[in-house]
Amino acid sequence: MTDYLDTASGRRIAYNFSAGQGPAIVFLGGFMSDMDGTKAIALEDWARAQGRSFLRFDYSGHGQSSGAFEDGCIGHWFEDARAAIEELATGKLMLVGSSMGGWISLLLARAIPQRLVGLVGIAAAPDFTEDGYWAGFSDDERAELMSKGRIMVPSDYDAPYPVTRGLIEDGRHHLVLREPLDLPFPVRLLQGTADSSVGADRPLRLIDHATCPDMRLTFVKGADHSFSTPECLALITSTIQEIEALS
Repeated sequence: MTDYLDTASGRRIAYNFSAGQGPAIVFLGGFMSDMDGTKAIALEDWARAQGRSFLRFDYSGHGQSSGAFEDGCIGHWFEDARAAIEELATGKLMLVGSSMGGWISLLLARAIPQRLVGLVGIAAAPDFTEDGYWAGFSDDERAELMSKGRIMVPSDYDAPYPVTRGLIEDGRHHLVLREPLDLPFPVRLLQGTADSSVGADRPLRLIDHATCPDMRLTFVKGADHSFSTPECLALITSTIQEIEALS
């Protein structure tokens, strides 16, 4: 059953929490995704079978949480994630961040490194508002975004969706690849070679940039951005177990 958390910022966050043993596994979803996606549900089922603590939730403007998607930004979604973690998950944490959730995970790692035993990034997309959207817009598109406050972007999965000026400008206050990034715990990055949303250069740049004693990248030939085939899901769970064996 879905529960709700009212945050200090006035947002209502929908979540599912399963109590259990060991470091709490926290799944952080992607841009415009929700906590009922294939990876989140599969990982929750696996965690329950293992008797493990697991948290999944919807950022504001996503899924069953309050707010409009267009009003959201990286800063809001980072606040939502931190509020959910601090209110619902005690002790040590294992973060599993998918796409934008990988960026949110890195912001959390910067804010509360002492609580983390490890981090798994699945097609992690740090700084995508600047290096993906803004860098890819034409001069005309940038002018439209700045003057009208939003621009519609085509989607590989559904109808075009809005990218707002607020998303771009707020994103610049939360970039993680422009200043030192210390990750003092094991990090594993998983990336599909057929990912049309996040290129292979993104995890390579993150590896080159971050300071980390144990950071590894695994490419899966033919895997797309969803990274949700049975083989990919099995790789995610085995990666979680690998990191936990090191802690």
